[in-house]
Amino acid sequence: MGETSPHGPVNVAVLLGDPRYPYPYAPDGRFGEEEYTGVERLRTALANLNGYRFTYFDDHDRLFESLKAARPALVLNLCDTGFRNNWDYERNVPALLEILELPYTGSDPMAISVSTDKALVRAAAATLGIPVPNETYVDLTADPPVMPVLYPAIIKPNASGGSFGITKDCVVNDAVEAEAYMAWLRSVLEIPQALIQDMLTGTEFTVGLIGNPADGFTVLPPLEVDYSALDPELPPILTYASKADPESPYWSKLQFRQADIDDITWAKLVEHCSRLFTRLGFRDYARIDFRCGPDGEPRLIDANTNPTWYWDGKMAMMAEWAGYDYAAMMELMLKAAERRVGLARASNGGL
Repeated sequence: MGETSPHGPVNVAVLLGDPRYPYPYAPDGRFGEEEYTGVERLRTALANLNGYRFTYFDDHDRLFESLKAARPALVLNLCDTGFRNNWDYERNVPALLEILELPYTGSDPMAISVSTDKALVRAAAATLGIPVPNETYVDLTADPPVMPVLYPAIIKPNASGGSFGITKDCVVNDAVEAEAYMAWLRSVLEIPQALIQDMLTGTEFTVGLIGNPADGFTVLPPLEVDYSALDPELPPILTYASKADPESPYWSKLQFRQADIDDITWAKLVEHCSRLFTRLGFRDYARIDFRCGPDGEPRLIDANTNPTWYWDGKMAMMAEWAGYDYAAMMELMLKAAERRVGLARASNGGL
């Protein structure tokens, strides 16, 4: 572990994506205005925190040597782009930090790996009694292909991030549409595995948690995805375009608002999130998504170990509803990691 004075600021390395490398998620394939604005907002927020000294690292070609030389007391791992901006290497970043024996914020490589396998997450949730959609796992290379039993259905990749592979055509109404979409998925996925699920059309919620099982969670007010302005001819889902294509109606028409949930349903969601967070080995923070079925029961649809840390992301929005500005949210995340690794007691008087 890096060293820090008992009475001085905690030396924190802030680990980011590398703007020198291509970034396939951005509209232009490289870091653009959104990414640079996100980093500047982050720098401004962290500069307002007392008791820390922040140093920024984004050169992935020199990452190992730079961190080894710096020996920070804690790494704020915000590299959700993956090593050299390759999502397949997202888990490699915390693996590198473990090799260097540096404590860091967020989940470890195992939890990230598990969370990217949606079928495994659903299976874990089901064993905990958390409601889940009806689902069929599909090997897209199978001949003949496995087809939906009931329509409409939604077909999505089993292992992908950022809604990649989810388009308006993933909601299928007959066998012709299903076969066409699965053929397209097979052509674009490195791992040709998919899930066929019931198409849930009820209210969609997301719940943010900051903390750890041993110390308790700050559970942020729930967010609801508002699809009301979307063309009714388009399926009400969060597509890849909603995050990556400014020209898409999914980008411009979707809104997010604080959800109005009755106390019983909210208590259930908090319990579901706490148990799943613990079971999957998540650490420090997470965002967990649900959507209601025809019976009104929220069902798990995704669990995110690395929800976006941007100032205008869902986590920041929910934190603001709870009375935490962006800087305060980042401090909550840092304090959660400090308590988990035993750093807070040594460096901050036991806070």
